Amino acid sequence: MSASGPVLSSSPVRVRMRPVSDGQRAALVAAGMHPVLARVYAARGVHSANELEPTLAGLLPPDSMKGLAQAASLLADAIEAEARLLIVADYDADGATACAVAMLGLRSMGARVDFLVPDRARHGYGLTPGIVQEAALLEPDLLITVDNGIASVDGVEEANSLGLPVLVTDHHLPGDALPAAEAIVNPNQPDCGFPSKALPGVGVMFYVLLALRAELRRRGMFRSKDNPHAEGPDGQPLLAEPRLTDLLDLVALGTVADVVPLDANNRLLVAEGLKRMRAGRARPGINALFEVARRDVQRASTRDLGFSIGPRLNAAGRLTDMRLGILCLITPDDAQARTLAAELDSLNTTRREIEDDVRETALARLGNVDVQAGCTVVAYDEEWHPGVIGIVAARLRDRFHRPAFVLAPGDQGTLRGSGRSIAGLHLRDCLDRVAKQHPGLILKFGGHAAAAGLTLAGDGLAQFESAFEAAAAAMLSPDDLQETLWADGTLGAADLELTLAEALDTGIWGKDFPEPQFHGVFGVHDQRIVGERHLKLRLDLGGQMVDAILFGQVGPLPERINALYQLAVNEWNGVRRTQVSVRHWTPAV
Repeated sequence: MSASGPVLSSSPVRVRMRPVSDGQRAALVAAGMHPVLARVYAARGVHSANELEPTLAGLLPPDSMKGLAQAASLLADAIEAEARLLIVADYDADGATACAVAMLGLRSMGARVDFLVPDRARHGYGLTPGIVQEAALLEPDLLITVDNGIASVDGVEEANSLGLPVLVTDHHLPGDALPAAEAIVNPNQPDCGFPSKALPGVGVMFYVLLALRAELRRRGMFRSKDNPHAEGPDGQPLLAEPRLTDLLDLVALGTVADVVPLDANNRLLVAEGLKRMRAGRARPGINALFEVARRDVQRASTRDLGFSIGPRLNAAGRLTDMRLGILCLITPDDAQARTLAAELDSLNTTRREIEDDVRETALARLGNVDVQAGCTVVAYDEEWHPGVIGIVAARLRDRFHRPAFVLAPGDQGTLRGSGRSIAGLHLRDCLDRVAKQHPGLILKFGGHAAAAGLTLAGDGLAQFESAFEAAAAAMLSPDDLQETLWADGTLGAADLELTLAEALDTGIWGKDFPEPQFHGVFGVHDQRIVGERHLKLRLDLGGQMVDAILFGQVGPLPERINALYQLAVNEWNGVRRTQVSVRHWTPAV
């Protein structure tokens, strides 16, 4: 998925054409696909138009997911015993949607279940001993982690000492030791044969529910269509078998917002979720979030989920309490959903203001540093809000094309950092290298290839900065450090039309299946500042005039530009027009 603003990098940038198989492209054209779309999809490994219209019948079966059968049995036993289940969620959009899916799905199968979300500043990430102790006060019979837990060795040990069994559902990479949980469901744990390692936390929870429903069906817990009044051995009416497809709008939101690779299985889940939204079958909370974002849910796109809905949901976990976001997602009441969504929207406005301040301060401090001379960027200030450091790390990564860590004060005199990486560096593996070469420097860490978090001792910043630089330098090549932007060929003047723009707009785009960008030379006929920091343009491509937008820049453009751009749709007063969104430009000769 593209960024929300233009590519304004301080590093050298090269633009290359995305390679494509002529045979695959020709086959797609022969099947009736628009030539531009054929090139775009062939370059992303699509062989048949049928791959772009997936159905749930093509969903990867759950059988090969390690721990799934044990988890289903554990949950089914708990439901039969009327045990009290407590979900411990993460405070980002994946964790929130995973918690919502778990709450709604488990309740639909008769479970007694509630949830608890750690406080970002007070507890930190995951199932920590502190959050276990707070959870124990609620007297649950089983703890269930969603989107966390695989690295919570100490937290699970604390739960075990209190007689609290734990079911871990997660997707993050494990450390050297696994927690001693009753069951672990994580496609990235050792010896798990599930083909998709890109499944997000919400996707893992969806698979747990699929397995649980099958287990309860096997145990005769659901009534049949032929006997809707059937009773169980205890004389109580049997449950109707739930439709778990009703949860796919939440699965789609969490999958896109967590920026996991959109492999075929994840694209299928996202496509089915978007279908529900566009057909008017989204949950009240998602509808309300679209309303406050001023987006049309009937035209819901991956761009909407990633850049309009996801950030508003994430704002709760960044600034206050993700409980607000989860309540918005699970409420069945339209009015309550609108009230909660309005609160989330207000929090997101505050989040943007805080983020802008932190980013500008970080850039000012880096202004006298030759970032290109090194391999990494590290920034810290004792006044920075820990809720926005991950976003700012992403902004610095994009600006300088360097792996970046931004740190803020943690609890008990520690420093808490959030990092984002470039394609050439697996960030968690890099932190593992630092931790092994400098024992005691990193108190704890976790994450995956593109993003990671850590906790340092209060006096460890300078040592971490040098150790991170050394480790990254050993793992990166000079080629990795030069930013490459990929184009999907050029468009002719006749291609700047609404039908093609709408087809691109409704595609399932994301990490490892990126939204198309094209390269071309435009004449600049008009330019004016809008929204204080953007340029509204009129561009000429081969005699065809088209509206355009350049986000995050107000300086004037020359008369002709080489542009890397996306073909998009702009709707104003009910009229939809083609618009070019400029991502990167250089003067044209």
